[in-house]
Amino acid sequence: MSLTNTELQQFNEEGYVVKSGVFSVEALQPIQDALSEIVDAEAKRLQAEGVLENIYPDEPFGNRLGHIRKSNLDAAIEITRGVMGSGGGGFSGASMFGMLTHSPLLSCVESLIGPTIIGASAYRIRPKLPEWERGEVPWHQDSGYFLPHCDKHLLVTCWIPLVDSTRNNGCLYVMPKVHRRGVYRHYTGGHGGFLEIPTDEFPDTGPIPMEMKAGDVLFMTNLTPHASFENHSEQVRWSVDLRYQSAEAPNNADEGPESYTPERETVTMACYPPEADFVLRNPEHPEQEVRSPEEFRRIRERFHGAGAFHPGRGWTRLEDREI
Repeated sequence: MSLTNTELQQFNEEGYVVKSGVFSVEALQPIQDALSEIVDAEAKRLQAEGVLENIYPDEPFGNRLGHIRKSNLDAAIEITRGVMGSGGGGFSGASMFGMLTHSPLLSCVESLIGPTIIGASAYRIRPKLPEWERGEVPWHQDSGYFLPHCDKHLLVTCWIPLVDSTRNNGCLYVMPKVHRRGVYRHYTGGHGGFLEIPTDEFPDTGPIPMEMKAGDVLFMTNLTPHASFENHSEQVRWSVDLRYQSAEAPNNADEGPESYTPERETVTMACYPPEADFVLRNPEHPEQEVRSPEEFRRIRERFHGAGAFHPGRGWTRLEDREI
């Protein structure tokens, strides 16, 4: 499986493209099972503490946490945080490595950046609870979080719903063609504490809802503005976003966190210093490839909490914005 010429043209012109059926039902099962185990363990803990009475053990993956949220919002939020870990990227089990290395997905990514593929630890698991403010992510570009010398490089975001994604349950929206205009000014302290681009900064281009089936993949550039809004359903909208880049884009695949200090020149740094990058495909040097979940986890844990210096971009707070 790879992207067709028509799909590549849309990606280049619009800043995004959706590929259907990249992950089969069977291919999604391991990550769903792993996340279900975390939900189950957290729910049982809260039940033992007397916080929850019913933990809905017989409900399927797509419904269980939604039922818990309906009975106890605070408990559902606590479970959600347990799933997400640090910033949404805390889970590093074998099933996550399986998603990152899913052959049909990497073949599509290769269509965009070439045969040498660097994976990024800046992936995120997103259980979007119904009626949860933190689950709403305001307009932003991924480059708003990356260092500015990476703006000229293509870093591909792959957004993958683990359940069907609709407008009702908070699907992603994208702003087409705006990626051609470069990086917009972002502001810190936006909705939910995220970076935010105020909507009046954009040209008169209507956002497009990305209603998708579980296992479809939305491919976006790092300059494509996107957002997601309130989940009005009773179901949790589960999704995962993964990121890839070529070897030409700055990365830390051959570095340790200790090399990231305030004294280091920013232009020599990886695009997102706090989290580890790793080689997934390198036809010329296959010995560099990370091939096991154990190695993947070791690389991630080396960076996790190590305090690699990230100078940021110096964005202004939203409350200080001058209009």
